[in-house]
Amino acid sequence: MIEKQYKAVFLDWDDTIGDWNRSARMAQHDLYEQFHLSEWFVSYDDWYDAYHEHNTVLWDLYGHGLITKAFLKRDRCLYPVLHQLGFIEGEKEWRELLDKGQTMKAPQALVDLADRMGKTFLELTNRYFQLLPEAEEVVKYLAAKYPLSIISNGFQEVQHYKLEHSGLLPYITHILISEEVGINKPMPGIYQEALKRNGVGAEQAIMIGDSISSDISGAHAAGIDQIWIAPANTMAPTDMQPTFTVTKLTDIMSIL
Repeated sequence: MIEKQYKAVFLDWDDTIGDWNRSARMAQHDLYEQFHLSEWFVSYDDWYDAYHEHNTVLWDLYGHGLITKAFLKRDRCLYPVLHQLGFIEGEKEWRELLDKGQTMKAPQALVDLADRMGKTFLELTNRYFQLLPEAEEVVKYLAAKYPLSIISNGFQEVQHYKLEHSGLLPYITHILISEEVGINKPMPGIYQEALKRNGVGAEQAIMIGDSISSDISGAHAAGIDQIWIAPANTMAPTDMQPTFTVTKLTDIMSIL
């Protein structure tokens, strides 16, 4: 148990409370079958690896305000197909186009396909949504001691569905979805807005999340302590040491 007395706890949602990784994998498997992606990819794993690698790049850019939600939703399905079919050589060429304010040249049929896939993907992630195994226990434990605020970059139509179907809404005091607030993690502004809503100073709050680049670095920049739920076989960068590091969600109960 720590000596410092916090007055508010901030929580990431995806892969901290909700099992996003599972729902995304299952949704992408359905996409692979439904949209006959075996025509271009030899296996689901080949498709998922291509999607996941590029999607990770896109979310980092989105968090820093460099691309729009609409661009992310389309491009995470479009780029892997265009790369596989030889329309673009790779991420380097793609990024050079992006920096110039240009987009990949793509047949309209593939653009339309990517849009349909993007819409279906979000619907499927809702269908496959579930909490991480320890999430309910930890949220109820924390809510008995602190006001809880969710801070998420996830798209509002998806996040609100998951929150409403999680059974945890009665334990959440504030919900800050980045596109509703107008500021993404890791920008300090969204954390400052959470402080304002809770009526506390930065030294009185702590942020819990699984992402160093989004949750932890953003909270650090806002002067807020952090608990990093470290993914397996992952180390924090030398220039970003979290206040606390745990390997599983229930470890938080020994800190707070």
